[in-house]
Formats: sequence, structure tokens, C-alpha cells
Amino acid sequence: MFKKNLLFISLFSVLNFSAFADEVNPKVAVERQVAVNQLVTVKSPQKLALVKQALMQKVAQLSAFSASFTQKVVDADGNSIQENSGNLAVAKPNLLHWQVNEPNESLIISDGKALWLYDPFIEQVSVYATDGAITNTPILLLANPDKSIWQNYDVKLLKKNHYLILSKDENSQVKSLELVFNESDENSHSSLNEFVILDATGQLSRVFLSQVKTLNADNSQLFTFIPPNGVEVDDQR
Repeated sequence: MFKKNLLFISLFSVLNFSAFADEVNPKVAVERQVAVNQLVTVKSPQKLALVKQALMQKVAQLSAFSASFTQKVVDADGNSIQENSGNLAVAKPNLLHWQVNEPNESLIISDGKALWLYDPFIEQVSVYATDGAITNTPILLLANPDKSIWQNYDVKLLKKNHYLILSKDENSQVKSLELVFNESDENSHSSLNEFVILDATGQLSRVFLSQVKTLNADNSQLFTFIPPNGVEVDDQR
């Protein structure tokens, strides 16, 4: 079976941030949940709408990009359960390439219609419809030009350029996604620096991005997956 946390982070559903200088500890998931509860009880829908609109504008301005990443995953008690590294690429509409190189190779690709989760160790690939995967892979929000999809999420500004995204779906396996953007002036667009994902079990995934570059048309092959010969295909579409 494909590793659970990899499905959640793919995404890019996508994430420590510069806002958290120390390592993850057992209180982190609790602090995240407190922020979530504060969001739910906010009495100013107008303010929430403005924050969401600001984030949507930042996401809309994101160009197709690639980056290297390092990821740290801890459980609800703050125990480190996995560290890995790899590279990713994101483009609209709904295009995602997430490749873990170390310590165990794996690959997640969204070609816009299907989401492919490939584990070469067990020679198996699982396939899901991209539209149905966004709820549990909210990182795909970065690659989805459909503004209506944001109706499924609430957004809170935790600090400047640091946003908390909360799924309205009580059954979502991803409870919150945090996005941290770099500083930018009025004449430039922000780029994504880091993201954090909290899942329904309290598992926290922290992803740090580096070597962020703009993609061009020559990189379109990154978003195509053809199952290798002999690989078992579990089609869930």
C-alpha cells in the first residue's frame, strides 16, 4: 500500500516554517488545533473573506515552478517518524510532480485528470481522479485555476505571508494546510517557501522548499506518467 503520509502531502494535501525556529514538539499539533478552533469561532466573515481573497490572489500569481524539498514528519506526540528529500513541480491546471529520492524512492504525478501514486519498491501504482483528490491533497490548490474550489476551505492569516487553510469537510483526511510565502514588494510576485500539513491523526508534515525556479514548456514531460512494464495498476477512478 502506498505510504499514507505521501498521499497526504502530495501533496502538495500540502507541509517547519520560518515562523517556527525550533524543532517540532508534542505541543505543535495542539497549537495548530487551537488556531483551527479560533478560525471556526471568528465572528467577522467579512474579515475572513478578505484574507481568503488575498491568499487566492497570491496563489493565482504563482507561476509554474519547480523546487527541491526536504520533509520532516512527526506523529501527534512529536515523535519523528520520517525524513526525506526530493523535488517537485507545479503548474496549472492541476499539474503536479512530487518525487521522493531519499531514503525511499516514490513518485506522485497529476496530469490534470488523474493522480498517479507510484511505489517502485512494491512495483505498484494507484490512480485516482484528480478532481476527487483535491480534498485530501489540498496542495493541488496551487495548481487549480477554478476559484469555486475555495468555497470548500476557510482561510486565516496567522502572520504576514503565513496562511492557515482549513477544510470544511469534516471527513477530510487533511485537517489543515499552512502556506508561507517569501517577502515581496509591489513590483514582484511572492514565491512559496514552506508548507505544513496536519492530518486527521495528528501527524504533521513540514516541507521546506529551495532552489525554486520557473518552469517552461520544455518541462511538460514532468506531468506525464506511463506505468512501467510489470507494474501493478490499482485504478480507483
